Amino acid sequence: MQRRRFRHGRRHLTLPRDEPFPLFTSDKRPPRTRERSTSSVDRAAPAASKRIDPSTTTRTRQESGARAEDAAANYFELIGYSILARNLRVGRAEIDLLVRDDDVIVVVEVRTRGPGSYQRPLDSITPAKRRRLRAAGESLWRKRFLKDQQISRMRFDAVGVTFDENDKPIVEHIRAAF
Repeated sequence: MQRRRFRHGRRHLTLPRDEPFPLFTSDKRPPRTRERSTSSVDRAAPAASKRIDPSTTTRTRQESGARAEDAAANYFELIGYSILARNLRVGRAEIDLLVRDDDVIVVVEVRTRGPGSYQRPLDSITPAKRRRLRAAGESLWRKRFLKDQQISRMRFDAVGVTFDENDKPIVEHIRAAF
């Protein structure tokens, strides 16, 4: 039988695993129990962790991310933007979508979350991620678009994609997100 140890004041309280942690309402302390130390041979081997077979899951993270990027690219094409690049590497950073809206280059970060997530997709963009994207966008601007007379500025957008019960994408677009 496995046991848990809780620190209770200056003493340690040992309980079986299936018992909840006791709440003491009086000053009476529980009796001190002593465990016999067991050798490594007597101890039960830990249970093997359950591994999920990727072939049995409906969708992996890479597949759902690719589907979200496809949905975002389709959305931008529908509203009249032209797609310049997908998954563009700039140094160590990766820009999910690089699109053009007339004379504006738009750096797009695409996020998605599963149906059971506690967090919305756009809430998952951390300040550190914003800094990395901004640095990648500025580097890209200096290398490719600085001397281009047809381009006037660069904008950073965020797109959150969720999928409904019928696997239809729901796209949430925030212009000039950061």
